[in-house]
Amino acid sequence: MNRLIPTPESSMLKNLPLKSVEYKGLTIEGYSRAAVQSYWRVPELKICFDLGGSPWSFMGTPTVFVSHAHLDHLAAIPVYVARRRMMKMEPPTIYLPAEVVENVERLLHVWQRLDRGRMMCNLIGVKPGDEFEISREHVVTAFATQHTVPSLGYVVWDRRRKLKPEYVGLSGDEIRDIRLSGIDVAAEVRLPLVCYTGDTAPSGLDGYPPVFEAQILITEMTFFRPEHRKEKIHKYGHTHLDDILERADKFQNELIILAHFSTRYHDHQLQAAVEQKLPESLRERVKLWM
Repeated sequence: MNRLIPTPESSMLKNLPLKSVEYKGLTIEGYSRAAVQSYWRVPELKICFDLGGSPWSFMGTPTVFVSHAHLDHLAAIPVYVARRRMMKMEPPTIYLPAEVVENVERLLHVWQRLDRGRMMCNLIGVKPGDEFEISREHVVTAFATQHTVPSLGYVVWDRRRKLKPEYVGLSGDEIRDIRLSGIDVAAEVRLPLVCYTGDTAPSGLDGYPPVFEAQILITEMTFFRPEHRKEKIHKYGHTHLDDILERADKFQNELIILAHFSTRYHDHQLQAAVEQKLPESLRERVKLWM
């Protein structure tokens, strides 16, 4: 398993809990606990997921993808927006479910009146299937999840142009001549890098195959005890350890971050349950975000 390490920024201002793990050139950092706060960042991609809290070090990241508007995932939006204005940074771009944009705008207008400082940001409404370019090499797609309010998950894709199979083996001169004739010899190839599901019942995982294919998967496992009724857990848009077990063969991900645990659990209870129940092939790829 990968080792959690403190980030350099966290030693400057320890205003919020923050953990970090590095994997193949990407850093996943943040915190997530059900009904408390959830906030994540991938600094190399210059994006955050959710704004349940706003660590000082996250302020410089200009793009946020919000899964849903529950307080533990969105309460810090005025703090994040106001800090960037205070530090004379460009207004951030915040993607969130289209159904909640109007009310979030109202919320920011109220805070603007209270704070007497402009809440400057670009709010972008998102629907399942929408795609957004965040850099030349990366795009983000949104997919439907299942929760008690409008909710989305996101996949960050690495995209490259590669020579089409029919031209592999040709000489450089031959490929050049074909290109000069007006034929595109390359095609776009995409690989799912990071998937973030936010809060969701297991149907939110099943409905979008790239969830199981992303190199890094960040998903929830709010409950684990056998006595907790799964039908009720699913009704309220959450996932149980048994749901992960039932899909053990589906996870192709290289790193699986399980988070958003109920506050009624102690860390050692979670660790023991996962070590006991998960098959080794899956357990060695899992990081419990505690």
